[in-house]
Amino acid sequence: METVQLGKTGIKVSAIGLGAMPMSIYERPPESDSVKVIHRALDLGIKFIDTADSYCKDEYDKHHNERLINQALQSYQGDTNNIFVATKGGLMRPNQAWTSNGNPQHLQETIRVSFEALGGKKPIDLWQYHAPDPDYTIKESLTAAKEAQEAGMIRFIGVSNFSVDQIKQAQDVVDIVSVQNQYNPWYRKAEFDGVLEYCEIQNLTFLPWSPFGGSRRHQGLQDIPVIAKLAKGKNVSVYAIVLAWLRAKSSCVLPIPGASKISSIEDSAKAVNMKLSHEEVQRIDRETAS
Repeated sequence: METVQLGKTGIKVSAIGLGAMPMSIYERPPESDSVKVIHRALDLGIKFIDTADSYCKDEYDKHHNERLINQALQSYQGDTNNIFVATKGGLMRPNQAWTSNGNPQHLQETIRVSFEALGGKKPIDLWQYHAPDPDYTIKESLTAAKEAQEAGMIRFIGVSNFSVDQIKQAQDVVDIVSVQNQYNPWYRKAEFDGVLEYCEIQNLTFLPWSPFGGSRRHQGLQDIPVIAKLAKGKNVSVYAIVLAWLRAKSSCVLPIPGASKISSIEDSAKAVNMKLSHEEVQRIDRETAS
């Protein structure tokens, strides 16, 4: 598996990661099946796994995905020393909704529980503030992460769903290594609001969430003519084309496609070898929404 550097950390991770969210929300598969998916990802050379405290069914199920990943890593027969797990905190799941909570005391507590859920033996590789909460300043919220980092519970810090101005505010508090915002053929805001360009300038890794448009839209990739035609011509899936397109947009992009089936993560892993020409990337750009 091709590797890339995570921000300015000097750490190499796989060029494509595993988004673990589908294994813990709504109609999730049996845990034994999910563990097999994670093990298969590791077998394929994937070294970056993305999770969050809120990847669960509701508040009573909080941290499910983190515990699942730890279970999979503990039972894996191969070497897990170089596996990099990124989690997030700052969203709540009341009745399966998604709501912000940037209260510093809440963040302190959820970081502690995430640390324990992920094994509690080493710092969280990457902790990301999931989304800004207008009830608290970014400085107030991220001071909790800074203190946890100083206490040895967090190794690196990132942000998610942040604008350029908000990223700059975060950088005034802590050293940021990554930004995780939505980015897919239907939602290309990162190209036009300056976030992708800022990540390139600052050497921050950009993690595009919902790269296929989410559970409701991913099947619609077949309906985008240029993507469907390229997939057919190259004898690959439309998903492989999208991952190749995302990687071609910037060297700082590290896709984290979700998977809850072995076939899905196998298909995503193959995409690391898929390269699109400049002209093919432009064709997709012209035919997709901004």
